[in-house]
Amino acid sequence: MENGILNYRLKLKRLLKFIPKFRPITTILILPILLFYAYFIEPNWIEINSIHLTLPHLAQEFNNYRLVQISDIHISKWMTQKRLNYVFQLVNAQKPDLIVLTGDFVSRRQQRFIPLLQNTIGQLNAPDGKIAVLGNHDYWSDPEGVDQALTTNQIQNLRNAVTQISRGKAKLYIAGVDDVMVGQHRLDRVINNLPHDGAAILLAHEPDFADTSVKTHKFDLQLSGHSHAGQLRIPFVTPPVLPILGRKYYAGLYDLGEMKLYTNRGIGMTGFHLRFNARPEITVFTLDAGSRELGVGD
Repeated sequence: MENGILNYRLKLKRLLKFIPKFRPITTILILPILLFYAYFIEPNWIEINSIHLTLPHLAQEFNNYRLVQISDIHISKWMTQKRLNYVFQLVNAQKPDLIVLTGDFVSRRQQRFIPLLQNTIGQLNAPDGKIAVLGNHDYWSDPEGVDQALTTNQIQNLRNAVTQISRGKAKLYIAGVDDVMVGQHRLDRVINNLPHDGAAILLAHEPDFADTSVKTHKFDLQLSGHSHAGQLRIPFVTPPVLPILGRKYYAGLYDLGEMKLYTNRGIGMTGFHLRFNARPEITVFTLDAGSRELGVGD
């Protein structure tokens, strides 16, 4: 037994001596592969995320309603017309009843790409229309220019406003707050214009605003973007870099009691044009009335 323990210790000692020499070699071999994947593969590998969601106040007339969300397109030199066309074709292929876009159409100080936005986004198509809110990057470039690009293409930009979708006498309300980070939001104005009947969905670019919106007891669901899920995410670890107002609810579905929140991972990127374990996303919601439990991908 003693010899066995001594032999084990000797092997362990040799292994520990080897590890410091091995790590740099491993890094040299693996790092280029990871960078290749994070730059060339994952940013182009769009996930279609299908979610069945029950909204307690949704009228039966809206059962199986298909709502598609995209967010954070961040048009830039990287986000070319070819890429945009591909994204918008994927959205249309989901056969949405309604398309919502939750901000950051262009990146900071990249207003020269607004004409590209205006010339491509019109191909989005849904029978109940297209509804948007602006994000912080839109305000850091040219918010009025982005607004014009949207409205020219029949996309309704909700700036602290409410609109409605009808199925006979039944209503589904879509509300939108203008960007929270830059202080343009007026939730009180939204609440004052929100009727009491029917389900209500809030579009808010920054997901952490949910801690405020849930306290109003007015919304069944908040849809947000902003965080890109951190863009670079080590598995099982909170992303090391997350934006203000996107650190608490940075990706996916959250149940906040009276209200659910979904944070879309976005399509484009900021900073380094890299994504790792944070694939770009198109979210397809199938909305149901009644008491069925929510589920992802059922």
